[in-house]
Amino acid sequence: MATWEEFAADEPEFAALVQRCLDRSITKIVATLRADGSPRVSGFDAVVSDGQLAFGSMPHARKGADLRRDPRFALHCAPADQSDGSLGDGDVKVSGRAVPTGDLTGETEGDGFRADITEVVWTGLNDARDRLVVRWWRPGEEVRRIERE
Repeated sequence: MATWEEFAADEPEFAALVQRCLDRSITKIVATLRADGSPRVSGFDAVVSDGQLAFGSMPHARKGADLRRDPRFALHCAPADQSDGSLGDGDVKVSGRAVPTGDLTGETEGDGFRADITEVVWTGLNDARDRLVVRWWRPGEEVRRIERE
């Protein structure tokens, strides 16, 4: 597993692309595991701050309870603008384990978490916009890339 800072140090160009997608995304969804093992999906916000991919859960929310019980998660970040039928900046998925960082206080209250990352995937179009491109990274590995028609 890796922190965001480690990911960015290992693959700075790819991390910058992924962060642009996260920052521009209208919709972010996190998948967690319920007590019975079935999936739960929830809307949420995630930010890169101080070298960490950080996110929170409202007080007493099921998503926070899920993550405290089983820290595995998958984040999906849809393209910011799909109005023209394209993939825009691309689509991002981050998988890993949520590490509690304590209570959130101030304007937003709840449970804070940071991500220990196991995989980052970006899906978009090539420069010619005629092929689908999938790039993915795992700690200790170089970014892999495939193109599909």
